[in-house]
Amino acid sequence: MEVDPTDLPRSLRQEILFARERVYRFGQATPLERLKLPGPGPEIWVKREDRSAIKSYKWRGACNRMALLTPQEAQRGVVTASAGNHAQGVALAARTLGIKARIYMPLPTPKVKQAAVLHHGGEFVEIISSGDSYDEAMQAAREDEKQSGAIYVHAYDDLAVMAGQGTLADEIVLSGHGPFDAAYLQIGGGGLAAGVSTWLKTYWPEIHITGVEGIGQASMKAAIEAGHEVALDQVDLFCDGTAVRQAGSLPFQICRDSLDSIETVSNPEVGQAIRVLWEGLRCISEPSGAMGLAAVLKNREKLDGKRVLVVLCGANIDFLKLGLIAQSLGSAGQSSRTLQVQIPERPGTMLNLLDSCFSGVNIVDFQYGKTAENEAWPIFTLQGADSAVLDGVLTKLNAQGFDWRDLTGAVDVSFRSIPLRSDLLEHPAFLRLDFYERPGALHDFLAQRIQGKANLCYFNYQQSGERIGRALIGLDFPSTAERDALLQQIPNQGEGYRLCEVLDDATCQRLTGSN
Repeated sequence: MEVDPTDLPRSLRQEILFARERVYRFGQATPLERLKLPGPGPEIWVKREDRSAIKSYKWRGACNRMALLTPQEAQRGVVTASAGNHAQGVALAARTLGIKARIYMPLPTPKVKQAAVLHHGGEFVEIISSGDSYDEAMQAAREDEKQSGAIYVHAYDDLAVMAGQGTLADEIVLSGHGPFDAAYLQIGGGGLAAGVSTWLKTYWPEIHITGVEGIGQASMKAAIEAGHEVALDQVDLFCDGTAVRQAGSLPFQICRDSLDSIETVSNPEVGQAIRVLWEGLRCISEPSGAMGLAAVLKNREKLDGKRVLVVLCGANIDFLKLGLIAQSLGSAGQSSRTLQVQIPERPGTMLNLLDSCFSGVNIVDFQYGKTAENEAWPIFTLQGADSAVLDGVLTKLNAQGFDWRDLTGAVDVSFRSIPLRSDLLEHPAFLRLDFYERPGALHDFLAQRIQGKANLCYFNYQQSGERIGRALIGLDFPSTAERDALLQQIPNQGEGYRLCEVLDDATCQRLTGSN
């Protein structure tokens, strides 16, 4: 579709009107819901594009564009590239219209998105895995376009695609819940932000619209600052639906005028927004879908009393990724910090540390392996109600003369690399236990069952988000007789814990690297 660059906004507004007549052949309007948060802050409304047929807004643009194909173009078929959601939109349109589609997807594309493409497209789609990124998949698709003559359906850099996305803004305007003081719109290639901002500004000229990008994928921000499209050297893939190296040319021309500001959000901030959506609306968002809300939460005080709009643009997230996000967040409303603390390598010192410095905080991760004869450096990830509580821990450590290091975000801690020197062990035993998630459970086990009877040589514990936390504990004894005696004395279940198993000799040898 040819576009006059001098009249692009008017052309886009006109095409959004025309798109009204096409997109609802393929899907239905999605709801706009209020997200209520405790305490002061803005009035937040969420456009639930996760409730569409493909669990994403992308059906709108893809279907609108493919509905414009002439019979001759439809006969040639279509080709596209997508990280997942646009591919589903193309698949839905291909099956509905009876058009063959080849879809190039990056090799790391989540299986849930690939399966959804096949579900929506059936025999009309073919998935071709190509490259490690969206840009590499797009290069392969463009080469296919040249060789085969198929029609390329761009994920965002197309007037009809942007117009299709704009229909979600049309539904917002017609919902009766406006006008809104502000809108926060996520940006990948820019098609969503361009279409939605154009329509919202048409009806509510005073609305303040902020484009939101991930810190490691801010291609639109770079383009607006440079005055032209900029290709990023690297792109963070956590928010995979917006992981685009370079903003689209047409979206850039729109967004540089229709957006009032651009803000970046971090991956942890996006993860927290996913949690807020779950707790507030009982819906699951993919990372890109929660970016707008992440920016709102980041500016919650500044937006107090405002009526704010965000778009939950998709819910196509790999189940395993969802688990990792939940695990990384810990408890809601809690601050966390990872500390490595030096203590003497002798019985009772670990318990003393817990008693003297860690009272009032929750230990959500505990990593330790014996690596020296006279000193130990256990690593704890602590959570408190706020940062002041954790600062209090540091004050206690300093007052009692403990040497400590802040390892928050350390790579070896994240990957749970726990060293253990087998040559320093005499007669070890390893126990797999479940601790009930309540204050004092770990402390009570060490005080009542272990203190004075064995040396702690290994500890691998991580809060699981369940009512229990799982731990693998290594104990070292002066003799086999003392080891066997303690193992016989420990009940399978006690106050705050459950003993799941005592590891056999072969497993212990693998763990310690001994023969």
